Amino acid sequence: MLLKNVFIHDAVHEEPYIGDILIKDGKISAIGSKLDADDAQVIDLSGLNAYPGFVEAHGHIGLDGWGIGFEGQDYNEYGDIVTPQLRAVDAINPRDYALTEAVQAGVTTLNVGPGSSNVLGGTFAAIKPVGIRVDEMVVKSPTAMKCAFGENPKRCYRDKGNSSRMTTAARLREMLFKAREYADKLDFAQDAPDKKPAFDMKLQALVPVIKGELPLKAHAHQANDIFTAIRIAKEFGVQLTLEHVTEGHLIADELAGENYMLAVGPTLGHASKFELKDKSWTTPGILAKAGCHVSIITDSPVIPQKYLPICAGLAVKAGMDRFEALKAITINPAQHIGASDRIGSLEAGKDADIVICEGDPFEISAVNRYVFVNGINVL
Repeated sequence: MLLKNVFIHDAVHEEPYIGDILIKDGKISAIGSKLDADDAQVIDLSGLNAYPGFVEAHGHIGLDGWGIGFEGQDYNEYGDIVTPQLRAVDAINPRDYALTEAVQAGVTTLNVGPGSSNVLGGTFAAIKPVGIRVDEMVVKSPTAMKCAFGENPKRCYRDKGNSSRMTTAARLREMLFKAREYADKLDFAQDAPDKKPAFDMKLQALVPVIKGELPLKAHAHQANDIFTAIRIAKEFGVQLTLEHVTEGHLIADELAGENYMLAVGPTLGHASKFELKDKSWTTPGILAKAGCHVSIITDSPVIPQKYLPICAGLAVKAGMDRFEALKAITINPAQHIGASDRIGSLEAGKDADIVICEGDPFEISAVNRYVFVNGINVL
């Protein structure tokens, strides 16, 4: 397929340009001017805009989606505060209508996983929102190990021995200490099978974290929780991404110096608890201006997934540079989840996930004319 004469916003070059996009075998084969391809289906897109498929760095649809309510949610385990062995892929429902809404809005990759009731919640997975079997929708799994600080673990397990931030941090440290010891024993036992430790599924799930192969994905709204997450990551030498970062604008220079990837949001809606009282649409722009790596998130279904590009537009309205806002829903979240080799920008060799729209996707008046996922129009 050859897309001709389209205004390309590739999330690489700050200035858009008119060009052609050649799609072959589900990938972007070439981008340029006056491209030709024998036997290709040619679509003239003069007057329309092309964007990379939008990317959600942190959400829960497919586990907590359209019309299921509390009784149908699968994104929090309330029977055990420490569940690193859980995997999002075992609960994602490809028939969740919220996934259909997402892709119609141009969101072509979603990083979904456990919520924040647990100190350790399990692993996230990046998926395309099209398919009938999750195994065929996966872009990358796992992408991260969820952990949580702040009010949610306290609230959900207050009557089960976790009523303070100190306890939450101590529980996480305990599991990381045990996982490090378990990993050391496994390494030692490679040449001595009789020395191998008894199998422990929770600790086994944490071995990639301890070895630096899988980041902790830390739910943290308040500045003190953000710094606790950083403190623990440094203690154990593990990778870390910071999620929500509601008070990030208050500590922007500190976060810029730390150089962790930040997923900011959800910002649309009411401040439903005191740790959200300082949330602001200025946060992603202030963080980006300070030099931070910023993704904008919906935390869907907290904000419906289809409004991800609108959230970027609201950040621009609050002062964020427009190109930084585009990157915050394309290439930055692709890097955040470790899948930028395939998604997040319009470049040759990447998946042909492309949004073709009339107007500006940051505005509610925009209309998507085509949404390609792996080179197939799904509208």
